[in-house]
Parts: sequence; C-alpha cells; structure tokens
Amino acid sequence: MANRKAKSAIQEFPLIRGLSRRFARHAPGLVQGIGDDAAVIEPTEQTWWHVTTDLLAEGIHFNFKSAASESIGYRAAMANLSDLAAMGATPRYLLISLAIPKTLRPSHIFEVYTGLMKACRQHRVALIGGDTSASKTGLFLNITLLGTTPTQQALFRHGAHVGDLIYVTGTLGDSLAGLRILTPLHTTRRTGKSRIALSRSHQRFLIGRHFHPTARVAEGQWLNQERLASAAIDLSDGLSGDLRHLCTASRVGAEIDLEQLPISAACRAYGRATGRVPIQLALAGGEDYELLFTAAPGSQDQIAHQARTRGYRVTCIGTIRPKRFGIQMSSGGRRKPLPVTSYEHFH
Repeated sequence: MANRKAKSAIQEFPLIRGLSRRFARHAPGLVQGIGDDAAVIEPTEQTWWHVTTDLLAEGIHFNFKSAASESIGYRAAMANLSDLAAMGATPRYLLISLAIPKTLRPSHIFEVYTGLMKACRQHRVALIGGDTSASKTGLFLNITLLGTTPTQQALFRHGAHVGDLIYVTGTLGDSLAGLRILTPLHTTRRTGKSRIALSRSHQRFLIGRHFHPTARVAEGQWLNQERLASAAIDLSDGLSGDLRHLCTASRVGAEIDLEQLPISAACRAYGRATGRVPIQLALAGGEDYELLFTAAPGSQDQIAHQARTRGYRVTCIGTIRPKRFGIQMSSGGRRKPLPVTSYEHFH
C-alpha cells in the first residue's frame, strides 16, 4: 500500500472561529473586529496612530523543543509591545497572522494565542483580526500592533542632542544569560536540567526574563507624557547595536560608561559560575526589551525623583557626544570603540 502524506489536524475555519470566540473582545473605538473582510476603527482627530509589525520564524526566533507554546506567544507579544513603549504609545489593537505546519495541533495554536493575549491584556489590547495559512516548514507568526499617542507627542530615535545623558531602564543581559542556561552545552541530556553551579532562584529569574520579558510600556508613556526624553529606542537586539541605531538617526556619537551598566545579581552570579563577563552579556544581549533613552542633563534630578516615586529602575550610563567622536565605551578612565556584538539578521 502506498504511503499517504500526513494530514493536518487543523481545519482552517473551525480554528478561526475558535480563536475568535476565545480571544476576541470589544474595545473602545472598535466598530468592527473579527468576522468581516477588514476591521474598522473610529479614530479621534487629536491622535497619532503608531503601527508596528514583527515576523517570527520557527527555528530562528523560537523553538518548540526548548520553549512552551504559551511562552512563545508571550514573548512575541512583548516584542511588539516594546516597540510601542519606545514611542511612548498606548497599545490598542492586535492582528495576528499564522502559517501553520502539519506537525502542529490546534492545541498548540490555542496555547500560543493564550500567551499572546496574556501579555496583551495587561495593556487592554484587543485582538481585531489576522490571517491563517499552511506552511511546508515550521510555524511563522506575524504580529501587527497598533497604538496611539496625542498628536505631535511621541518619542523617536532622531531627537538626541550633544550633551544629553543616556539612560536605560531595568537591567541588561538577563535574557541572554537565561537563553544560555537553556542551551545543550549547559544542560544534561538525561534530565534537561542546568549543570551550571548557579542557585535555583537565580536560574529561575534569568530563564523567566528570557521566556517572560516585560515591555516597559508604562515607562515609555511616562517619558513621553512628561516630555522628559529627547530620543528613545527599545533594546531588542542588544545595547551595542541599538545604541548605534539611535545615534545614526540622531547624527551623533556616544560614550558609554561600562561601570554604570545595570546588571542584576543573578546575571553577575551567572558570570561568576560560567567565567563569562556580565558586561559583555549586557552589551550583546537583546530581548531584554528595556528602553534606551536620552534626556537633557537639566532633567537628571527630575527623572531620578519621578522614577523613584513611580517604582521604575532607571540608570544613567553615558553621554551623547558629537558625531565625529564615534561610539565609545569607557572604564577606569580608558576609552575605546564600542564593538557591535548584538544580534543581526543575515549576519
């Protein structure tokens, strides 16, 4: 008897109806959501709309062997939420398109959506549409997120000025450390558990920062509403690369003080346990989804006071320099060029 090709367990239209029933919600300003040829939104005249999109491919951005389906969805949503956070925007609406291989079951897709919506509902984001297709390879996940700011009031990469101070939120390098804990080199074949001499609490923290990062939406809105930041970008590829994007857009240089980089106790402990330098993790590690922003030096006390009052962790790590200065790092009074060690597609 001839071998028959495996048939997918997924049926397109029942899947779409099930996703709509479980995850779609009505939201202010939404005239028509899932169920028609296009969603309809009623905007206001005093609003700027911000639109961001990400394409995530199995084997490149995620792997079902090392990550739960819900975590994959959660991280995917946070990546887009972080883009809007960097603009100081309020997230509003979400569209999701999928190309699904035969190897996945409907339960996998529902778990991905559960993670997506768990992240988005923290910010009252409504799912309003998308598309589904078959894939001959792995899962492809495309997310489009829409957000708003008041007209003429948003953060951009191009606003930094010479003399501005450079800040980051949170701590850097945690996600990369968590990812490396999960690699086969650091885990046993039999149990899949880490063989690194690192406490369980530190391992849980770092792995949690990798699988469940936090987009700094509230911090971005604060910086925008109070008009404190002159420029901003989210750290999705790594400080060494994303700082360059901001400097290129603003036509400036920068000096980073390595001794001021905020590194968590868990990341420092990981460095001691593995012989890795935590500063290198902080420079190279993307997917922490912290914010990098610049601000006038006269705002330093205001930023410190308001961040402390709101419970935000914000650290000054450097200064914007003239373009001819380039992008340099300093430590112990010595300067040298900052190498690009962050993630880059096709490199």
